[in-house]
Amino acid sequence: MAGPPPYRKSLWRRALNAVVRPLAKAGLTGPRTHVLTVPGRASGKPWSTPVSIVRIGGERWLVAPYGDRNWVKNARAAGRVELRRGRRRERLSVEELPPADAVRVLQEYYRRGRVTRPFFAVTLDEPTEAWLAEAPSHPVFRLVPEES
Repeated sequence: MAGPPPYRKSLWRRALNAVVRPLAKAGLTGPRTHVLTVPGRASGKPWSTPVSIVRIGGERWLVAPYGDRNWVKNARAAGRVELRRGRRRERLSVEELPPADAVRVLQEYYRRGRVTRPFFAVTLDEPTEAWLAEAPSHPVFRLVPEES
């Protein structure tokens, strides 16, 4: 089986993000969609992109369905992100999960997010071992509220 298609920030994807970003900022998208803002690791300039949050129990998780994108590298370097949805803004610390711990979050993300399924080389029918092998391709971060 060939792997998933590589993520490319095509004109279509840039246009979609340009539409979703302001809608998410205004709180007019689905309940999982937020705007993530993180400082650039070299420039320090804030960068924003729409993301989908996974909630399991009382915890929230940030999944990188397209792999090691710039926002992932920036979040790793900064150790924190800002999420915005409507008028609500939150500053959160991020803790990247090891692949073994990321599997259940990735499966839940996959279950809920049909749009990004083509970027996974597994399906829900596959065994945990297949998901464990796929996990390094999709970084997962636990979102931890920062103390005020």
